[in-house]
Amino acid sequence: MRDYLLTLCVTAAVTYLLTGPVRKFAIATGAMPEIRARDVHREPTPRLGGIAMFFGLCAGLLVADNLQNLNGVFELSNEPRALLSGAALIWLIGVLDDKFELDALIKLGAQMIAAGVMVMQGLTILWIPVPGVGTVSLTSGQGTLLTVALVVITINAVNFVDGLDGLAAGMVCIASAAFFLYAYRMWYGYGIEAAAPATLFAAILMGMCVGFLPHNMHPARIFMGDSGSMLIGLVLAAGAISVTGQVDPDALKIFEGSTRQATHAALPVFIPLLLPLTIIAIPFTDLVLAVVRRAWNGKSPFAADRGHLHHRLLEIGHSHSRSVLIMYFWSALIAFGVVAYSVHSASMWIVFVVLGLSAVGLVLLLLPRFTPRAPLWAQSFVPPRYRRRDRGDGAKGREGQEEAAVQEAADTAAPATDDAAAEASGAPSEGAREPGETPEPAGAGEACDRTPVPAGVNGATALGARSRSTDPRKAGSRR
Repeated sequence: MRDYLLTLCVTAAVTYLLTGPVRKFAIATGAMPEIRARDVHREPTPRLGGIAMFFGLCAGLLVADNLQNLNGVFELSNEPRALLSGAALIWLIGVLDDKFELDALIKLGAQMIAAGVMVMQGLTILWIPVPGVGTVSLTSGQGTLLTVALVVITINAVNFVDGLDGLAAGMVCIASAAFFLYAYRMWYGYGIEAAAPATLFAAILMGMCVGFLPHNMHPARIFMGDSGSMLIGLVLAAGAISVTGQVDPDALKIFEGSTRQATHAALPVFIPLLLPLTIIAIPFTDLVLAVVRRAWNGKSPFAADRGHLHHRLLEIGHSHSRSVLIMYFWSALIAFGVVAYSVHSASMWIVFVVLGLSAVGLVLLLLPRFTPRAPLWAQSFVPPRYRRRDRGDGAKGREGQEEAAVQEAADTAAPATDDAAAEASGAPSEGAREPGETPEPAGAGEACDRTPVPAGVNGATALGARSRSTDPRKAGSRR
């Protein structure tokens, strides 16, 4: 455990220290795309944060290779080299995309090639456990297809959720922490050496995210870009593939007794089939909903829009930081809940705890929809939005209502008066523009420059191209 913690700390330190120089490099090379209508930041922010994360990955693997208790992973398995090869390829494509915006098919092909490189070097799914049956061996073609599919889905799921400052790095850090606990238990608790590479991958992934988060929290000074989001997605998928494909369930000697007993006993082995999806349950759900939504609207599944889960949180009324924390909460609840259930599957209290925390999460999620009023004795201790409104006498209330009605009538009649005045002076009114003339948005000019940019993702999807439009009306918004 000390060696894993040392590897994690070194990875985090290298990533953190290199992010500052990488930021200056990104500014010098012009890797600062202009602000789009769906971006949350108000000024151009450099990308290429994945460069620091990749060198953190290399530093973590180098340190682990020189530690006495971890160098056996490199001697007995070729998986660390397979991970480094696939990560280098996907990272290079991500860097080029952050700078030159590659085509969607090129990125998809690169993701498949990176997965194929890992398969060629032994990082693949060889068998899967089936409840009541045992271990089912896969053919070479089946294992390759399943491995490539898992890598591509995980990469794009992580990339889809990269929409708010610190969101993707924080959620992947939470997922890798849960996966580390699971893989470490498989290796240390059951004595299975094949789980050691996945444990190392999870520790290094945590270090990459922890080192990058201080620079990426709101307001972010640098974005990880596709070079970072695709990289951490690939490392996360590699750990899941390593446990699922290399750990032999028969080595645990749990397929004994009745079918029901064997199924309950084998639950910790079946979890690898679900854990890769549960730890990215939120990004995966966002990915599926985005594809369905865009296909339903007749758009490309990879066309960026403003319908992601984090967009919905912002539209409900949550702030930027609160939206990120809510996503953290649900990711941690799902990931750690599944890991806890895999350890104590016979304890129903875990289910009740998860259900109770889910209820708390729903209340926090819907909190902006209602404004509870504090009791009179607590008026001076709560923010103004939670205080009760002062009630005046009836005459004063009626007077206020009459004033509000007069003001509303004046506001309604103002546009018509302005059009009439414009017609009298010979100037074209707003409703009488020339054919083909584009009307200017309300508050154009100097006031429009002060309008904050609508919320949106800070990076394109892993398969989609970025929009260069800065007009909010051209953004794919549901508003």
